[in-house]
Amino acid sequence: MYTERVSRLTGAVVWTKRPTGTAVRPVLPDGCMDLLWSEGRLLVAGPDTRPYAPEGPDRSWAGIRFFPGTAPALLGVPAHELRDLRADLADLWPAARVRRLCDRIAAAPDPARALEDIALERAAEAEAPDPLLRRLVECLDEGRPVSATAAELGVGERRLHRRCLTAFGYGPKTLARILRLRRALALARAGTPYAETAIRAGYADQPHLAREVRRLAGMPLGELLAGGG
Repeated sequence: MYTERVSRLTGAVVWTKRPTGTAVRPVLPDGCMDLLWSEGRLLVAGPDTRPYAPEGPDRSWAGIRFFPGTAPALLGVPAHELRDLRADLADLWPAARVRRLCDRIAAAPDPARALEDIALERAAEAEAPDPLLRRLVECLDEGRPVSATAAELGVGERRLHRRCLTAFGYGPKTLARILRLRRALALARAGTPYAETAIRAGYADQPHLAREVRRLAGMPLGELLAGGG
């Protein structure tokens, strides 16, 4: 069973997942990075460009999903180094520090809240999130073209691409595609007809929507909505 709540860390979401006895579903690209806790390990979920299929049997997880573009400043690692990866935090931070954090979470009555506390402490130590990146996410999530967004933000497209690689793990066009997919899935799950979903989400037409869902989610939209991911 999956549950989530708004985090005390601005823009983040705290979530938990417990085994249900059903098939493990793939995780879809969402523009975010997560700090994860499971079976005594702290892991980082890098930015996905394709569906991620968890390995092994279903198990319990706690996680904090950071607002797009904010995790690298907290973790001290450029996002592109973790693209499509799940990495042990001990490979990114000093092992002794990670052991102390693991002991702390293991002893906590609520691992998800302990994980959130750690993220809040790290955020207090790190630089504030770049407001330009937040505005970029807002503009692209509204369906604005990358070129027009770069012009509005006063940043050249090459420079914007470099900043996006560091913050999101990929360029602004890929980010725009992933955010568009999120919009489309929200509309379709609310019962909006596929043709209308395509237009409202920013696709040229329904076949365009179908192609993008297959590319980013790895399955047809109907299967996805039926519970495949």
